[in-house]
Amino acid sequence: MKYQVWAPIADRVEVEVDGAPHALAREDGGWWRGEAPAGLDYGFRLDGGPALPDPRSARQPYGPDGLSRLVDHAAFRWSDSPWQGRPLPGAVIYELHVGTFTPAGTFAAAEQHLDHLVELGVDFVELLPVCPFPGRHGWGYDGVSLWAVHEPYGGPDGLKHFVDAAHRKGLGVVLDVVHNHLGPSGNHLPRFGPYFTDRHQTPWGAAVNLDAPGSDEVRAYLIGSALAWLRDYRVDGLRLDAVHALADTRALHFLEELATAVDALAAAVNRPLFLVGESDLNDPRTTTPRQAGGLGLTAQWSDDFHHALHTAVTGEAQGYYADFGRAPLAAVARTLTRGWFHDGTWSSFRERHHGRPFPLDYGHRLLGYCQTHDQIGNRALGDRLTPDQLALAAALVLTSPFTPMLFMGEEWGASTPWQYFTDHTDPGLAEAVRQGRRREFAAHGWTPEQVPDPQAPQTVLGSVLDWSEPRQPVHAELLDWYRTLIRLRRAHPELTDPDLTAVRVEFDEEERQLTVHRGRLLVSVNLSDKPHDLPAGRVLAGYGEHAAGRLGPRSCVIALAGPDVSAESR
Repeated sequence: MKYQVWAPIADRVEVEVDGAPHALAREDGGWWRGEAPAGLDYGFRLDGGPALPDPRSARQPYGPDGLSRLVDHAAFRWSDSPWQGRPLPGAVIYELHVGTFTPAGTFAAAEQHLDHLVELGVDFVELLPVCPFPGRHGWGYDGVSLWAVHEPYGGPDGLKHFVDAAHRKGLGVVLDVVHNHLGPSGNHLPRFGPYFTDRHQTPWGAAVNLDAPGSDEVRAYLIGSALAWLRDYRVDGLRLDAVHALADTRALHFLEELATAVDALAAAVNRPLFLVGESDLNDPRTTTPRQAGGLGLTAQWSDDFHHALHTAVTGEAQGYYADFGRAPLAAVARTLTRGWFHDGTWSSFRERHHGRPFPLDYGHRLLGYCQTHDQIGNRALGDRLTPDQLALAAALVLTSPFTPMLFMGEEWGASTPWQYFTDHTDPGLAEAVRQGRRREFAAHGWTPEQVPDPQAPQTVLGSVLDWSEPRQPVHAELLDWYRTLIRLRRAHPELTDPDLTAVRVEFDEEERQLTVHRGRLLVSVNLSDKPHDLPAGRVLAGYGEHAAGRLGPRSCVIALAGPDVSAESR
């Protein structure tokens, strides 16, 4: 059996297989290679130290600090699914956290609810990060073994079973991956080589080394991990966490190099593969094709659209909502017709100008949403929008020129919060996280007792979806509305048209009424507490009160407009 590891700073490397050490030979470029008997568990010993997990380990059965286990990806038996992949434009994404999607918190348990997602009408399931992290519970953004799958979720085969089951039902799978940092516990990479550099600092400390000496191998490590998810697990796309935190001064940016490699793999496997970036730069170059001088990602998140919607339906205007909250309906209109609110404008939250204009022909390159794991979980109590607020926001999300994304449970107005939870096994780190969370929200007027303890079992248990809710009347009504909106999006090409110049928005800030024109269709939303007149048209679907040309308080409708309304609506 051949073993290899990149460890340029070591003077001696051994592979320990089932407790027995075997010396490896140094080769060019800092690599160590050699033969050893095939075994169950293994690790690498550097300069006589303890056995460490393989940085490229595909399985960590004992957690991120334990020994690694070999995985034969070719041994998994995939079903004869007709799935050939599908491109991202025109799709609807559903963001899902495996650990709180069901009480069991496993891939197998999540599979049992795939029919719910099929009936909802979404196209892709986006899984929050699944790499191993200390303990059982966590959001996944503290992962440390970037080629492996969190064992409590079901490990490598559990993820493959989930992807296979989703594909059989016509659902694609997107995986959230983190390249901008590793978790604070269980990260052994610095002992192997220069995976990090003090040349740049990030919110998590020293930056992942993308441009300092040794960065060629670090980039290869990250790109290899990304390709493994797409190839070995047959995932359809990757969501890249906080790409604005990737510090890279090289002429060929890491994201461009990654996008090139993913396109090459897509050609090799003959199915669409894509990358979606989370970026707060409001820079269209992130998704501009490489041939036109961009980085070549397929799409990016659009927090501006979220912030505009959130202020419109809640009235909140603190912190980064301030610019949007001054005239929330104008902010909604601006994002629907220009992509970003801040496209070179002054940002009072940042105290500087922010962003640059978005290319108006490519609305599908922006993901539109009214809730995400971040926007819920980073609130002190992890509280969600109410069913009535969601109904109005969803009407605008699912008829927008963007690529819509939902967060698990929003389709029925889940009453369960989604809070920040951890399961750090290091008591010191656990206490530091607990106190840090309390300090963060103390600045906003919260007392320590009001902020949920991330380490408390009840925090994660209280964040688990309650699957009895979709059968309850108020939740069932909202679920039917979401299904209706997605069906309308499928049935009317105007609603998937990404041309922002074709979107027309009328609004009355004082009366809190907004109408979006999408070709022959209009989306009328009344955010006020009093009824308003409906624009002329034939109602196709609605939520709340709508009759005799009147739209009730906190209600919305989708209608066909134009002289041939009657004929078109039959």
